[in-house]
Amino acid sequence: MVTGVICEYNPFHLGHKKQLDVIRKDDPDGTIVCIMSGNFVQRGAPAIIDKTHRAKAAILSGADLVLELPITSALSSAEDFAAGGVSALNGFCDRLCFGAETADVTLLQKTADCLLSEEYRTALRLHLDKGLSFPAARQEALTEIGINTDFISKPNNILAVEYCKAILSQNSSMTPYPITRHGNYHSTDADTENPSATFIRQQMANNAPWECFIPQEAAECFKDAKRHYTHNGERAILYKLRTMSDAEFEALPYGSEGLWRKLMHAARSCATLDEIIAETKSKRYTRTRLDRMIMCAYLGITKAQLESNAPYIRVLAFNQKGRKALKSAREYGNYFNIGQRIDSWYQDIEDNSGSLYGLFAEEAPENANIEQKKRIYSY
Repeated sequence: MVTGVICEYNPFHLGHKKQLDVIRKDDPDGTIVCIMSGNFVQRGAPAIIDKTHRAKAAILSGADLVLELPITSALSSAEDFAAGGVSALNGFCDRLCFGAETADVTLLQKTADCLLSEEYRTALRLHLDKGLSFPAARQEALTEIGINTDFISKPNNILAVEYCKAILSQNSSMTPYPITRHGNYHSTDADTENPSATFIRQQMANNAPWECFIPQEAAECFKDAKRHYTHNGERAILYKLRTMSDAEFEALPYGSEGLWRKLMHAARSCATLDEIIAETKSKRYTRTRLDRMIMCAYLGITKAQLESNAPYIRVLAFNQKGRKALKSAREYGNYFNIGQRIDSWYQDIEDNSGSLYGLFAEEAPENANIEQKKRIYSY
């Protein structure tokens, strides 16, 4: 059996290791395939550690094959992030494993069904028209159509429902395989049993102890890896924003209802990123949406590109079992790319993103061509 996992591993920690161990215990002879965000993650920020080190850590900690989630999915909303991962793994994996605070597959699928209904879409539009943010409007719409929403406000449950929804809407043959995710996803408190990636990133940023929250094999991978933070590249982002034309702002993702114009005016008058976001943010638009919009501006990704399907998926790391699975998948026509360059608009985005990621590195920028020199990790 082939089990898929959609992930970011930002960074890989003991909770992620637990998930892989549960899968392995359930199916000792099976194959675990992870599709992981690359150097930019869904909250609209650079990954704290580059994708090469994170992919290697996953292989050493129990995964068999790590693929790179296309950046056009990685920088998308939860709905499109999930849809991109499911689309990539569809026809390759037998089931999709994900963590959830409420690992009740029946409840998750029922909620997913409701999110696909016309009744829900109508209710959602009405609440969005009142000026509510998307999460608040969704909560109101689900309550209105009789769904118990206590569980959907929790971050892992939100993604779990989106995974189920993507499986349904794409008619995927994958079976949902939720497992209980203990602990608080956004916690900033120490919890060696169930750590949060938020807490570990905070520890790393403060040069405080972090190794005890990460499997030993992963900690060795990360020990000498450069850290990357948004504030290191702030001036590069500001330069991009200040030199964009009206048409370039209008072409950005997430800029509907005049949001692109608000961002444009703020970028041309404010001094810092925080000031730009404060000037642009409103009750209707979440901070994460603005962060993704700004990161897309920095990387030169348009709305049309973000909504397009990537023409291929890159392979980041594998062991011998993963190599066999990859060979088998490619024989059935799956579009996984090992190493070779493919002439396409997406290749240009990848080249840009790889080069610009290095401007977020701590201490000093990385070389512009560092991405092209990194190799696939095999074990």
